Amino acid sequence: MANLMHNLNIQIEIDSELYSKNPDSSALGRKIINNSIELIYEIGFDAFTFKKLGTLISSPESSIYRYFDNKHSLLLYLTSWYWTWTEYQLAFVTTNIVSPQERLKRSIKMLTKSVVEDTAVSFVNEVLLSEIIFSESIKAYHTKSVDEENKKGCFRAYKRVVQRVSDNVLEINPEFLYPHMLVSTVIEGSHHQKYFSEHLPALTDVKKNDNSITNFYTEMVFNFLEK
Repeated sequence: MANLMHNLNIQIEIDSELYSKNPDSSALGRKIINNSIELIYEIGFDAFTFKKLGTLISSPESSIYRYFDNKHSLLLYLTSWYWTWTEYQLAFVTTNIVSPQERLKRSIKMLTKSVVEDTAVSFVNEVLLSEIIFSESIKAYHTKSVDEENKKGCFRAYKRVVQRVSDNVLEINPEFLYPHMLVSTVIEGSHHQKYFSEHLPALTDVKKNDNSITNFYTEMVFNFLEK
């Protein structure tokens, strides 16, 4: 998939509301994104600061503020980047698949499987970013400013992913009343299960390097739709 995206020269386009200056427009901006992912992964979002990032990349803290107003804005950008990238992948795995059931199975697998690095985008480590999404992304929207940020479109990419798969659900069962609830439950639940498997294994049945999460949510979704 990475080679296919690379051959098509697909750019990950992020809403301009999410940055002051597009980080993909300069070497410094890409360095900020790359190293912020590594640093947040290493020390956690709460301990992360622009001062620490500036020290890491040997650049003044003020240079980072030219791209993002604060670290919350950076987290919104990273979250949106991840879901935009996920949307592209969903499109690839379901293109030219006639059966809506097979498309849904492929979508669930893509949303629940372990992430591998996509070499088509050199300045983003998707594996580390996915770990941040699993453990930190809730901080992007569990805030007092969530409604205002939602109106600005800060969560548009995530909502597009949920809508794409929800439409697929309704293809299979047009009478199903809760497509968005079902899809968002799969996404958020699989993130929790991955996190539990690494840190709180007593809360999950996932075994290392197995397909338990994908199998569980595939069975759950189709059991709901068959009722």
